[in-house]
Amino acid sequence: MHIIKLCVGVSSVEELIEWRALRREQGFGRPDGLNVHRTRMMPKKANEIAGQGSLYWVIAGAVRARQVIADLKAETDGEGRSCCDILLEPELIRTAPYPRRPFQGWRYLQTKDAPPDLARAGEDAPPEGMAEELAQLGLL
Repeated sequence: MHIIKLCVGVSSVEELIEWRALRREQGFGRPDGLNVHRTRMMPKKANEIAGQGSLYWVIAGAVRARQVIADLKAETDGEGRSCCDILLEPELIRTAPYPRRPFQGWRYLQTKDAPPDLARAGEDAPPEGMAEELAQLGLL
């Protein structure tokens, strides 16, 4: 089981990587190196996701990357409201670009419906535009 979420204000995987690096430079990183993404609702299926699933990012109208979810932590925000911190492994794994319409919040994503990964570090991957065309043709 996975989670899918819009990556609002980011237009490319590279921009998300740069934003994460900037946040770490500004002192918002965790000592263990994990990234934190805060959301309002704790998933009811947290036990099926934490340590097993990924957060799939919708960027510019398509799923383009994912991050492994290390843990889900119930927290309280500065105004006393309950929320959920999604603790993410820092590596962004590019996926085949699957078109996705905008939606609010996050959604569950079944493993069978998740886009496949593109090449990992050290492997050859098609350029992003080519990957999108290949996915539209059903070749990825």
